[in-house]
Amino acid sequence: MTTMDPEQVRRWRLILGASAEQKLQGAGGLQGRPLLSDEDLLMDEALAAIYEGEGGAGLSGQGNGHASRSRSAGLGASSPKLAKWLGDVRHFFPPDVVSVIQADAVERKGLTQLLFEPELLSQVKPDIGMVATLMSLRGQIPERTKETARALVREVVDDIMKRLEQDLTRAVTGALNRRQHSPLPSLSGLDWGATIRKNLKHYDQERRLLIPEKVYFFDRARKSKEWTVILDIDQSGSMASSVIYASLVGSIFASMPSLETKVVAFDTEVVDLSEQCAHDPVDMLFGIQLGGGTDINKSLQYCEPFITEPKKSIFILVSDLYEGGNRTEMIRRLKEMHESGVKTVCLLALSDDGVPSYDESVAKKLAQYGIPCFGCTPDKLAELIEGALRGMDLQKLADRMGQSAKGN
Repeated sequence: MTTMDPEQVRRWRLILGASAEQKLQGAGGLQGRPLLSDEDLLMDEALAAIYEGEGGAGLSGQGNGHASRSRSAGLGASSPKLAKWLGDVRHFFPPDVVSVIQADAVERKGLTQLLFEPELLSQVKPDIGMVATLMSLRGQIPERTKETARALVREVVDDIMKRLEQDLTRAVTGALNRRQHSPLPSLSGLDWGATIRKNLKHYDQERRLLIPEKVYFFDRARKSKEWTVILDIDQSGSMASSVIYASLVGSIFASMPSLETKVVAFDTEVVDLSEQCAHDPVDMLFGIQLGGGTDINKSLQYCEPFITEPKKSIFILVSDLYEGGNRTEMIRRLKEMHESGVKTVCLLALSDDGVPSYDESVAKKLAQYGIPCFGCTPDKLAELIEGALRGMDLQKLADRMGQSAKGN
């Protein structure tokens, strides 16, 4: 067998755990020599607490040596031990990996103590996955931890709003303000395209100059409630990240005077969040209950009365399209909505990876009717909204954005 590079041996040791130490020493020609440094051993302990079999000390035991023990995974109730583990994880791993490990601690080991003790929760890295977990456990969070939980959610909300608000506001105001012209001159509002196009007949061929008879400027005035935007959000457990992003996007829309914004969340029941989204988005998130069944058709029926001017309305269904209600009626309602002139879109996912798991047969059927169904990352949403307001073909736009769902 070819001798492995020491760095390769080290990495495999961290992956496989202490039980593989003897064999890896042989593969690396390092018989009798430790494969991990003292710092590596601390990292190994942090990983072992989550990713090894049951029965050892883990975070609740005392820990007595490294190379001789097999990894242990008990996650007990010792707050000092948990606090140390949280500190080690954040010290040794980059933020995106920390998020995964924290989520695994809750999911694999049921470590809800992280979320139920203020001193522990304050050390958790705030991220969208942890917010989703808090939302799903909101009825179980003890009173002493609620303020710490809200602070964690607030930090994530503020970060997402900072990331998305400027681009979404620019997209909406830019699209709406360029729909009509103003008699008031403004260099920043000069519509070069319209000015050149409408004055081509005044082109002086001898002097090779375009002498405009009239100059066109964009109207920067913002009309109140010019468009209606409806976000219909599937709050089933598989849609957790999408629910959070879509709800916060609704809050951003609600802050724009030019938009009449409606935000609805549904499982087998429908909850209207329009009023909450216009105020505190943290309160809105804690008003969402992740999990349960799915009745998309029921939510569509609820949203239909909001559409008073179809050609001035955007309807965004955020769902994986796994319908537990009347599937035929759901497809019919979306088809009729689209045919009435509503800009109708189905976002199969609104998440950082943008990779959805969804009902392909329903997505294909909707696509045949001209309703685009695709996964979208939050940073692409501004482009989609601007395209809808400008009257672009949304299916072509979805294809161009590179997020079109498979098979559409």
